[in-house]
Amino acid sequence: QLQEQQEEMESMMNAIFKGVFVHRYRDVVPEIRAVCVEELGTWMRSYAASFLTDSYLKYVGWTLHDKQREVRMECLKALQGLYGSRETAAHMELFTSRFKPRMVAMVVDKEADVAVEAVKLLTLMLENMEEALTEEDCRSVYPMVYVSSRAMASAAGRFLYRRLLAPRREEATGDGDNRLFFRLLLSFFIESELHEHAAYLVDSLWDWAGPRLRDWDAVSAVLLEE
Repeated sequence: QLQEQQEEMESMMNAIFKGVFVHRYRDVVPEIRAVCVEELGTWMRSYAASFLTDSYLKYVGWTLHDKQREVRMECLKALQGLYGSRETAAHMELFTSRFKPRMVAMVVDKEADVAVEAVKLLTLMLENMEEALTEEDCRSVYPMVYVSSRAMASAAGRFLYRRLLAPRREEATGDGDNRLFFRLLLSFFIESELHEHAAYLVDSLWDWAGPRLRDWDAVSAVLLEE
């Protein structure tokens, strides 16, 4: 009986999707489009077995191109909820291969707050979906640590820390961790060739690596190396 009730509920939800969402996700009113995407994301998280499939995900992917800021924002937040855990991210491979170029391009979205959410999304992909992002993809994010927007710089700083600067256990342990961190940071800074903007780089990392950046013993040790 429980199985029958579950099947009946899924049938009703499918009917709602086909009868309402399919027609309203392209509604002329942006707020309605945004609500559609937001609720679809909720369904996918809550009923992954039924709705976390490419036949539903494609609607979120298509709406990433919406002209209205609030709709693109809701798309990114819905995707953050899905890429936010390895369990759900494991079902996103085909979607990722199809829509990743758009998600990466949104790092430079014309709306600053949308661009910040795009960087946060890519960070979740980095953390929960190994090999999803290429080095070329990552290089689209790295320069954002130098921008004047605190929100964007901090989001990009987290991405940079997770991708390049977090200690690699196989390479260093114990007291050597922070020295390795500073070597990697200096290497990135030198390669970026934006040497007049060191303060921006440090500020972007402060929320994620503040204790490491304040390790003066490690700083001194690295500076004394030949």
